[in-house]
Amino acid sequence: MKSLVITVAGTSTRFNRDTREDVLKCLYHIGDPHLSLLYQQVYKAYDSVDEIIIVGGYKFDNLAKFVNEELVEFKPNIKLVYNEHYLDYGSGYSLLKGIDAVSSEANETIFIEGDLFFDQNSLTEIINSDKDVISINNESIKANKAVALYFDADLFPHYLYDTSHSCLSIGEPFTAIYNSGQMWKFVDVKRLREIRMSLTPEQVKGTNLVIIQIYFGELKEGSINIVSVKDWFNCNTFADYLAVYNQLAK
Repeated sequence: MKSLVITVAGTSTRFNRDTREDVLKCLYHIGDPHLSLLYQQVYKAYDSVDEIIIVGGYKFDNLAKFVNEELVEFKPNIKLVYNEHYLDYGSGYSLLKGIDAVSSEANETIFIEGDLFFDQNSLTEIINSDKDVISINNESIKANKAVALYFDADLFPHYLYDTSHSCLSIGEPFTAIYNSGQMWKFVDVKRLREIRMSLTPEQVKGTNLVIIQIYFGELKEGSINIVSVKDWFNCNTFADYLAVYNQLAK
């Protein structure tokens, strides 16, 4: 059984700097609700997974309404989960809430951040992989936006992200560096749950990279399927959404 977790709990601060009114960015659309990021993600994944867990927080009522009205065709397989700490905890708590909601029958879990646009074929490759998956993209690595991924001298992966969107630093030799595609697949759900239960209170409050680093940090490069996402865009801002709008419309 394949389970997909999509996290959309954040307050969309950067996105809302240029909107007329505050919105939940994954729901924003011009004209047709099908042109929202969330609809596109669910639509592209629906036929390939058995359940879709959407974790919200900010403007949760708007999210629930969207699920009930615009995702009605997919609703039988959707679980909507509320993150009560979307304001005071980091992004990792949404992932933890999603893991908690994964069905006991699930033996694979895919995780996608909710502000992404990506092509169908790349997502299908991630979902169908028989290995754990780390995704990458071809954009430049900029500290104000990117989640960087590098492999150390022993070929173990490490993630870097600056929550202040300022600078990144690597303090050791590395063999490769990438811009993360911010989509992952975990084929050992039992281990994922064990990691979730072993986190300290401080780790629980951290970013989603805490649990991702613990899970993948013990896996060498050769044992992981690294999927390069062909068409990828992270819609942090309203301008980002406008830049990807024509691809959404296709």
